[in-house]
Amino acid sequence: MDSEFSERSWQSPDGLELYFRDYAGDDSGKVPVVCLHGLTRNSRDFEGLAPHIAALGHRVIVPDMRGRGQSAYADDSATYAVPTYIADVMALLEQEGIDRYVSIGTSMGGLMTMLIAQFAPEKIAGALINDIGPVVDPRGIEKIRTYLGKGGSFPTWMHAARSLEEVHGASHPTFETNDWIAMAKRSMTLCNNGRIAFDYDMKIADPFNDADENAVPPDLWPGFDALADKPLVLVRGEVSEILSAETLSLMQKRAPDADTVIVPKAGHAPTLDEPEVRSAVDALLSSVK
Repeated sequence: MDSEFSERSWQSPDGLELYFRDYAGDDSGKVPVVCLHGLTRNSRDFEGLAPHIAALGHRVIVPDMRGRGQSAYADDSATYAVPTYIADVMALLEQEGIDRYVSIGTSMGGLMTMLIAQFAPEKIAGALINDIGPVVDPRGIEKIRTYLGKGGSFPTWMHAARSLEEVHGASHPTFETNDWIAMAKRSMTLCNNGRIAFDYDMKIADPFNDADENAVPPDLWPGFDALADKPLVLVRGEVSEILSAETLSLMQKRAPDADTVIVPKAGHAPTLDEPEVRSAVDALLSSVK
């Protein structure tokens, strides 16, 4: 079956075989886009946005970070940490000859984007940071700990969808049954035993739960400040428990030219398929030189 993306791989610095989707664009010389998913997610989260961006002419790279989706699981769970994910992405960029790109980062992917901007600002041509900031609301961290790495499996996609709704219903109060099924198919996989389970290594919870500094890197403001003079979109779910309204206000003050999108009746995290977000993405890409 023809696919709108190529399924490809790269090797991490410590030897893991990692997977990414490669949407070709039209080879017009436009700046490529790299989409980085959240903590328990994978490249399927961008299956709506990525082809939209590719249709605008941009090549789009969407990796599964180690321990997620089709990427290999790590033997050492301590490597499930943002600095290691960044090293993996740097290896991918080097393999693909990408020196400069637009970063679209949801949650953990936004943390990665800020840190890359701090240490290699020349690589980031512009960015969209989805429902994350330099300060992470402790309420959100505690909620993540209630479900991260708990495992479990389901007999049908409907059962899986209902389970997601029980945990995340307050974050997506407008979702209907089909939306929850779509989320389940993005975040879970059909196992060999016929059961449906979350599509990530449960051991990613180990460093997250062991210490706060492993859950969220310290002092992300320098990384955010490195983005402030670039084309930048800040997305927040209106009822987010991860990115507070107060932190967003501070971000806006430090990046006054950034475009801000607040997605109504949404928590953590907006899907980036919302019309207002798509419009902001289009404007972001058109402003990148």
